[in-house]
Amino acid sequence: MMKKPAFPQPVVLETERLYLSELTPAIYQHLFTACSDAEIEAYLGLKNEAELAEEKDKYSKGLTTYFHSFKNFRILHKENNTVLGRCGFHTWIVSHRRAEVGYALLDDSYKQKGYMTEALGPVIAYGFEEMGLRRIEALAAEYNTPSIKLLKRFGMQLEGVIREHYVVDGVNEDSVLYSIIRPDYDQHKPLWNLQFQIHRPEQL
Repeated sequence: MMKKPAFPQPVVLETERLYLSELTPAIYQHLFTACSDAEIEAYLGLKNEAELAEEKDKYSKGLTTYFHSFKNFRILHKENNTVLGRCGFHTWIVSHRRAEVGYALLDDSYKQKGYMTEALGPVIAYGFEEMGLRRIEALAAEYNTPSIKLLKRFGMQLEGVIREHYVVDGVNEDSVLYSIIRPDYDQHKPLWNLQFQIHRPEQL
């Protein structure tokens, strides 16, 4: 019997309450070529077949191109390893040293507990200091006050409105564009009081 290939070991960011476990193209490749549906659902924190089908569709259509990549992080609670959500970078254009940051919690019961505030700062720091980014962008609906407040908390500045940018329930809605560049980060980071550790695969 052919031996199952070893799972790629992720970088893990550790905060007070969370593990932020790296999701890379190599890890997605392994998940969807060497793991069962049940293993994929457990690893990604998927709740049902529809969510699984959506992830499979994304994978089959190609998550990267010759100049776009991504680096995401699963948000895990340290007490029980529950997958709370994801936070990380997509539309990462390596040659231009920029990426868009996105984040989501998987259940409303996880909200208003400070998890995303605890996760986003280390992820932004990782983007600038480890991935060599010069610019990080974020997009939000104009009415998404909690998300906008979170972006401002980490030094992001409003650049403008992108009209009819996202389709929500069949309707094209505007997005507000925020960004932070490396000089902003260097200025603001001392005020954030970030407390996290980076665990690299070679150290495990």
